[in-house]
Amino acid sequence: MRKEIYITDYNCVTPLGFNVDANWNALLEGKSGVALHKIIDNQDAFYASMIDSEKLNEEFNRFFVQNTIDFTRLEKMLLLSLQPLVENHSVSEDTAFILSTTKGNISLLKNQAVLPEGVYLSKLAQKVADFFGFKTKPIIVSNACVSGVMAISVAKNMIQAGKYKDAFVIAGDELSEFVISGFNSFQAIGSGPCKPYDKNRDGINIGEAAAAVYITSCLCEEQSDEAISQNEKFRFKVLGDSAVNDANHISGPSRTGDGLYASIRNAMDEAKVSPEEIDFISAHGTATLYNDEMEAIAFNRMELQNVPLNSMKGYYGHCLGASGLLESIISMESAIHNTLLPSKNFEEMGVTQPLNIIKENQSADIRFILKTASGFGGCNSAVVLEKC
Repeated sequence: MRKEIYITDYNCVTPLGFNVDANWNALLEGKSGVALHKIIDNQDAFYASMIDSEKLNEEFNRFFVQNTIDFTRLEKMLLLSLQPLVENHSVSEDTAFILSTTKGNISLLKNQAVLPEGVYLSKLAQKVADFFGFKTKPIIVSNACVSGVMAISVAKNMIQAGKYKDAFVIAGDELSEFVISGFNSFQAIGSGPCKPYDKNRDGINIGEAAAAVYITSCLCEEQSDEAISQNEKFRFKVLGDSAVNDANHISGPSRTGDGLYASIRNAMDEAKVSPEEIDFISAHGTATLYNDEMEAIAFNRMELQNVPLNSMKGYYGHCLGASGLLESIISMESAIHNTLLPSKNFEEMGVTQPLNIIKENQSADIRFILKTASGFGGCNSAVVLEKC
């Protein structure tokens, strides 16, 4: 009999706040972190979602007052997101540490003739792992913008295979000239705050964030249900997952949604959940013309067009390797509070296939969540979560 896998704790650090409660309250009020920021000296300001560096340093110094190690801005975000989880759960010889990121410390490359050691993802992961005393070798998931969702899958599958007892999954990416310049060269950056699935969408806003979840198996079988309920604020079972690469194009999504469709189908098959049972979809929704259209096609192929759906990109921007994990956390908060959040900035349908885009805060009984992500190179991933 396969082990049941649960997410029982999480935290996030974003432009909307340095913990989950602050983020949830800001989202309920419709606040967004997206604003104009001067990121590249010789170019105009871009709409992006950026954490205030002064506030980040204040928060970091409050929690790590005796720290003598030099940490980068991204590393501070990662440590802040993970710190409360490590306080709540013990780290053992059988605990996995998984880092999800797309670019890591890419900012360290600026004006450097040789590669700084910290730019290697393995070094970044080991530095964070060592700080918190993890005993196992870090696992790195870096697969474009599906990394955050895939990291949940990696944890689930490794625990079920008996490799680990539990796992701390952490995800993070920061704004940088490199990333902004890259997306700008694709002419993919929006002229204003992004509008996922909207008729007038014209591109993404880049964002930054760090997020962390604790994943475990069986919730300690020796404990009674009463003890578990006292020790755990909530439980979300990871019912099914899948990642499929359709190899369509280095940056362009499949016009038929093949990879995303297959990922959703596989995840729902494993979860033994029908389209009618899915209560909410936390979609990728980048607000680029082709991505949103591809998603609409894939959701319709799976007969999910009537399920309430949102994209969080209008609030956080596209946080790259952190987006999937952050958005999974917010979707679980939605389930806990029985509240569906609107897809910010959506006004008029801009895809050819019907979707049930959420337009305002609304009450809902949420049990089964579908979280999806898609990225460069044709990668797609999906995970089905159940509120227990």
